[in-house]
Amino acid sequence: MIARIYKPTRTATQSGSAKTLEWILEFTPSVARNVDPLMGWTSSSDTQAQVILRFPSKETALKYAEEKGIDVQVCDPKTRRTNIRPRGYGENFATNRKEAWTH
Repeated sequence: MIARIYKPTRTATQSGSAKTLEWILEFTPSVARNVDPLMGWTSSSDTQAQVILRFPSKETALKYAEEKGIDVQVCDPKTRRTNIRPRGYGENFATNRKEAWTH
């Protein structure tokens, strides 16, 4: 039983940091999904794939996995460089502009 510990990323429509502050322990599926021939639904007999555990830090997730004897693979997040403009948002409406402003 192998699990993956990671910090989730923001969704495409998300500008804030909600749901990205905690770490997730998620089990990797041990059985492939199969397609029902009649309805076309996908299903699996692996119930561990439904389990998602949330932790406040990576250390607590690793400690939990160690206590329960779970093999883990840790995926560290890639940090983004902050985008801070020298004059900020007000620069878009500056009246002392030297050249023409275009998009």
